[in-house]
Amino acid sequence: MSIWEARWSRAFHWLFYACLALGSILSIGEEGGLEPLTLGIVALMALWHWFFVVRRPELIGRLNPMAFHLVVICGLYVALVVGDRAFDVVIFGLMPQSYLMLAGPWSYAGAVATVLCTFAARGRLDEPGALWELTGAAGLVVAIGLFVDYVSRQSAQNRTVGVLEERARLAREIHDTIAQGLSGIITQLEAAEQAMSDLPAVQKRISLAKELARDNLREARRSVDALRPGPLADAQLDAALTEVAARWSRTSGLTATVSVEGTRRPLAGEVGATLLRAAQEGLSNVAKHARAGRVAITLTYMDDEVTLDVFDDGVGFDPAARSQGYGLAAMRERAGGVGGTLTVESAPGEGTALCLRIPSS
Repeated sequence: MSIWEARWSRAFHWLFYACLALGSILSIGEEGGLEPLTLGIVALMALWHWFFVVRRPELIGRLNPMAFHLVVICGLYVALVVGDRAFDVVIFGLMPQSYLMLAGPWSYAGAVATVLCTFAARGRLDEPGALWELTGAAGLVVAIGLFVDYVSRQSAQNRTVGVLEERARLAREIHDTIAQGLSGIITQLEAAEQAMSDLPAVQKRISLAKELARDNLREARRSVDALRPGPLADAQLDAALTEVAARWSRTSGLTATVSVEGTRRPLAGEVGATLLRAAQEGLSNVAKHARAGRVAITLTYMDDEVTLDVFDDGVGFDPAARSQGYGLAAMRERAGGVGGTLTVESAPGEGTALCLRIPSS
């Protein structure tokens, strides 16, 4: 039982006991006191509910003990109302119990049974038109139960969707931070291994690998803390892009430039994160596949949108023939999450242009 289900169960228990208490107060006000038999039935109902339901919540939902409990509690309710009509109010605490204790269609059968008990306790079953009133009351109770069940299922479905979306977001964060960082470290160590005869080159590669490890450790910690890109924590987007490009240039040995066009303006946190991650993914793909000599990143602020372009002069590829990996798929998911679109234009020998467009809010 989840924490919310436990809270709802406690609320229904309190409602039942509150209705018993209210009926007792009304009876005392009308009669000047409770009859011993009435007091005994009230005490028995309270103890019976405590013993079968409150004390043993693990039994809730099981047909055999809960149906037996409901039959007994309804019988006691009928006896109570027959003796004192002030206890009519108990039905408001009794009626929800079937939805709490029973599962599936049995809960609706239990709700209808409580309605039948109300008519029986008031001696109205043989009145003209009682059948229609009973049918209408039972239909209303069942409709309320169906509505509550629908809301509950929708809530559970929304929680499931939320969990899946959060897992996808975590997967993108891991890819954009830890996976890319480890890939860069491996590249530097492999280069150091190939240059074993050149001690200064080896030392440079190892130094770069250590720098990458420190940077990505900080990034991973920041992502765990807030699931937002580290450089954006203390800097504007263009400054964060410059930092990312400079770090990538040091480790890759290529030149990456950053330019900003248009009037700078504040961006929502998720929009800035999406743009920065797109730049990181674009640079990572250039290092892995492009064999480029130059990379240009352009951030453009327009009236109705903000765009990020990553262009390289590498070997290019045929987008229709090449299967795109997880990085671009994750980037498209990010873009879609903020209402943006991602396009990739390339051709063999003509470089690659990646463009992310996000509408202004």
